[in-house]
Amino acid sequence: MKLLLTSGGITNPSINVALVELLGKPIAECHALCIPTAQWGHPACGPRSVRGFVAAETGFEHLSGLGWASLGVLELTALPTIGEQRWVPWVREADVLLADGGDATYLYHWMRESGLADLLPSLPDTVWVGVSAGSMVMTPRIGTYFVEWPSAPDDRTLGVVDFSIFPHLDLFPTNTMEHAERWAADLGVPSYVIDEQTAIKVVDGAVEVISEGRWKKLGA
Repeated sequence: MKLLLTSGGITNPSINVALVELLGKPIAECHALCIPTAQWGHPACGPRSVRGFVAAETGFEHLSGLGWASLGVLELTALPTIGEQRWVPWVREADVLLADGGDATYLYHWMRESGLADLLPSLPDTVWVGVSAGSMVMTPRIGTYFVEWPSAPDDRTLGVVDFSIFPHLDLFPTNTMEHAERWAADLGVPSYVIDEQTAIKVVDGAVEVISEGRWKKLGA
């Protein structure tokens, strides 16, 4: 699987170019599945924000509203009840999976419970575009700073990549570089601090930062 891990989505021309390169064809020719699941695990999200994402409403123009050939919904909490024979073909037929933000530990839980996490290694040409928690879920840890789901056993996530991500740099008063440095101190892995104009592209283990904004790598 090819990864484009963002804080705020496809927010500038440089990130857009990187996405098209990963897809191998124009966005308008690609079929996307929206994964809103992380939103249900975060107290700041709910039915209105989920609707906005899946309906590509104003505010989601940098993710679901990019002009995809088709846009479907893959709600991970439903998958265990319908059987892999139904949902696996949907995923295999998609060009891109769009994972929105919310709580990364909740998304991690349902990626494992649904079986999607086990399927990902068999999708070498599929592109995963993450926003916030949708990006953080691919890391080994998110730090307790970002855990909002009360039932999360700890801050561990999938570990597809070997670094952690601190998103939304300077977007909120609690997301400054000073906060990020304190967050990273006890993680034990390298970390990228990224703002809304930055993305991390990962293909076959090669990591490339694409940015028209502000970012910093912390740790080894």
